[in-house]
Amino acid sequence: MRDNSKRVGSAAEPAPQQSSTLSFATPTELVDLPSKGKFYPVDHPLHGEETIEIKFMTARDEDILTSPSLLKKGVAIDRFIQNVIVDESIKVDSLLSGDKAAIMISSRINGYGSEYKTRMTCPSCEKPSETTFDLLEIGQYHGDDYDASVVTPTENGTFIVTAPMSKVDVEFRLMSSRDENMLINKMKKASEKSNAESTGFTDQLRSIVVSVNGDSSRLVINAFIEALTAFDSRFIRQAYSLMVPGPDMKQNFSCPACGFEKEVEIPMSVDFFWFKQ
Repeated sequence: MRDNSKRVGSAAEPAPQQSSTLSFATPTELVDLPSKGKFYPVDHPLHGEETIEIKFMTARDEDILTSPSLLKKGVAIDRFIQNVIVDESIKVDSLLSGDKAAIMISSRINGYGSEYKTRMTCPSCEKPSETTFDLLEIGQYHGDDYDASVVTPTENGTFIVTAPMSKVDVEFRLMSSRDENMLINKMKKASEKSNAESTGFTDQLRSIVVSVNGDSSRLVINAFIEALTAFDSRFIRQAYSLMVPGPDMKQNFSCPACGFEKEVEIPMSVDFFWFKQ
């Protein structure tokens, strides 16, 4: 957390006695970015930045998270994150998903503490139980566990792989929060239509592929994706998943019913922010 001792209204420096009007400063903290700012465009405020400054959660932020209209529109979380970011030039929809998640976790800790209680269904006996996770124990993955002979990072924050079957050089980028929201909304609309064809894999590829053999025209990219073999498609998507930085959400789970133990992904359920207080 930043040192706010010099701000008006802090304990270290009482407000002047001659003024009856008090002004208060919300404390802030620096959050480590899993991306370390490496994968943002040069003109992005977070390019090359390893941290982002956020404000501690306030009562106003709780109002945002519980707003029926914002929840109905599915924008409560994004509105909340935008509100806690100190630098107003940083837009939430331009954040990488892992950096956005890191902000959410830090905000949850400074607002409600690091103890996160939620219900988990045992993978073995399938019985639900209340499980407690420690959010302070969450680590970070920086998108650096890959084979350098397979994936080549570029100076533009993108990556190049050679599709094994077609032998085509494919350049891809990481999706922003905006990209992911658009993809989710498209998949949601498709699921609401009983006869709609699933296009999730090709839609993801259209979102991330920026060039094919150095050609960045959408006509060429779309034609390539339409003709792409399932083997090459899976290869590109697996390479992409290795490059995505974000919080390491794995922690140990122990089932009180059957004793089963396993490392599991911490679920970001409704209990994360909307628990019974």
